[in-house]
Amino acid sequence: MPVAPTLGDILRLEEQELNHEFGAETLGSEDEIEQQEEVPEGFCIECKDQKAQVFCEQCQEDFCDVCGGMIHRTGRRRLHTFKALDSAHATSEAVAADNSVDKEVEHDSNIDMDMCDSEAKHVDDGEVSDDNGKGANEDIRMSGAMSVTFSAQSGRVETGSSGPSFAEWITERAKYIPLRLTLKERKYLRLLEAALNVSEYTDKIDVLMYGSKSKRIVAQIKELCAILSGLVLASDYKAGQSLFEERQFEDNEEFYQKIFEIGRRHKIMNPEKMRNEYGKLMYMLQDSQLSDVQSMLSFSAVAPIKTVYSVLESLGVTYVLEDEMVAVATKEIVAQGKARSQVQLEIKQKERAIEYLCKAYATHDCPAEVIRQCLYSIGDNHAYLRFNRDPCDRMLGYLTRLFDAQRAESDSFSLAILYGRDGARLSHSHTNQFHYVRQTLTLWREIQHDMFMLWHHADSDLLSVKNTYRLKDTGQGLNRVQSCPRVSKSAHTILHRTQKAVGRWVGSAMIHLGDHNVPNALMFIDKYNQVSSILNPIVRVLEFLETHEVLARDTSGRTVSSSQRDVMRFIESAYGTIEQAKKLILADFFRSAFDGSGSDNFFDAGSCIDGRLTSAWNWCSSVEKKPFFNVFLLSGFVGFNGGPEGFS
Repeated sequence: MPVAPTLGDILRLEEQELNHEFGAETLGSEDEIEQQEEVPEGFCIECKDQKAQVFCEQCQEDFCDVCGGMIHRTGRRRLHTFKALDSAHATSEAVAADNSVDKEVEHDSNIDMDMCDSEAKHVDDGEVSDDNGKGANEDIRMSGAMSVTFSAQSGRVETGSSGPSFAEWITERAKYIPLRLTLKERKYLRLLEAALNVSEYTDKIDVLMYGSKSKRIVAQIKELCAILSGLVLASDYKAGQSLFEERQFEDNEEFYQKIFEIGRRHKIMNPEKMRNEYGKLMYMLQDSQLSDVQSMLSFSAVAPIKTVYSVLESLGVTYVLEDEMVAVATKEIVAQGKARSQVQLEIKQKERAIEYLCKAYATHDCPAEVIRQCLYSIGDNHAYLRFNRDPCDRMLGYLTRLFDAQRAESDSFSLAILYGRDGARLSHSHTNQFHYVRQTLTLWREIQHDMFMLWHHADSDLLSVKNTYRLKDTGQGLNRVQSCPRVSKSAHTILHRTQKAVGRWVGSAMIHLGDHNVPNALMFIDKYNQVSSILNPIVRVLEFLETHEVLARDTSGRTVSSSQRDVMRFIESAYGTIEQAKKLILADFFRSAFDGSGSDNFFDAGSCIDGRLTSAWNWCSSVEKKPFFNVFLLSGFVGFNGGPEGFS
């Protein structure tokens, strides 16, 4: 019986035929072809730079989890069977896969195109896989690292059977948690913000002009450093005199690195701050990494971002993260729905846990204040998750609780959309739209959960020495178009885990990075930082309605104010019931905010990963035209970008 050819045999046969037909010069020299075909033993046959984790019995090839899942997600390959590879399968050659940051950039630069090619072959905008019929809780549960869900409200960690422990989870996450700024660092931050506020760096650099751009860059960087020096001298004469008296810019390299690192670290933990200044800072640091600018500038302005793990590692006390009391010392205390006595008890427990850890692990090299600062930084991380990630969980809860996945309650509450109707660019039935919205919210939730990691990778991509950019008109003015190898790899990994979690996928899975839609990693981060700005105001309006719904059902005789009574009377007369008002708002949001609209042409809209966020912003821009906008105003809403959470 003849042996069935493997996938590798078929690909090699096709390449030989192409060589014969078009000549070897079309594909490159024989040495180059052999180099492209070589795959290190124990690595994925597709991306060639990740360890193989599964073996496809039909393809007879080894894949990593991400590539295997993407290639076998649709079509007949969905029926292929996988076998997990033993850890011993990875040979010693895999250990030396990445010895430098520059080598990693060269490897990773091919991943974006590989993923795009896979999507173009295997993803159709209207294609839907089978529904596993899982419940909402099972849909959101991730595999591997995503089997861990930290609850910012309770401070508990729920782990799956194969998930890591809390110590492993927090140790890995601490590598990306920025260290909270000290009082002295906050003073430097104010000086940096003031200097960047008056700087016109991007106005003078990102323009099409003749002459030496490098000289203009160096002049602008030195001007910014001179402004900083003057501000430091004005705020503290003695400190400024000791720093800058009879010194050149290169003599204060460490000072400039420190103050620029403070700004980057502060922005990661506070995305709503430094909205204009941060872009100038990153583009200035990006230009300072150019080789010709470096030679003229004579100093480097870039230093690694301080994280909780890097600080503890430098002091040799990373084992403090393995203590189970870290969970108590870093949990966020939320007073909502709790008695005053319970809140006070949790505060005391947290304070005692912090003091215990500071006394137990303080050393001569690592004072108690450093440990306390690290614990506070982890607590800031949990607060960040509650504000940015938890709205996605709330919206997922509303979707699964108020809407049936199989059929619509009525035409008014149907999620079905049709191309061309009300500006929609997609056509989905109620069931397809339900799963489309669910998978999008789940993906946003996981991106917010890993935003610190993505931000660190974006920082590395932007400031890489060899990853240069080109100034290009993207249709929205001149932008710096730059590849994003690290962000691309992490984003595709998150996407793959989400696809495994939701069980089915509707629409495209294309992630735009380094093109005219998302020019660089900074734009990617800024785009997904807006998720909380979109969802938080909507959640606040729904909570406002729920509060009045509870008052309407309350039979305990509690006194209701006249204003609350008037609000309930108005909502009931206009919408029937408060429940109907909630469903009306959510049905319109789930339809119009996920319909592929928001772009001025067909190619930039649709169901791709970035197009989903674009259509959500399009809905926000037209919310004042909605019939339920008066409910928004009653709840105190002022805008999706005005005041805390968009409320006055």
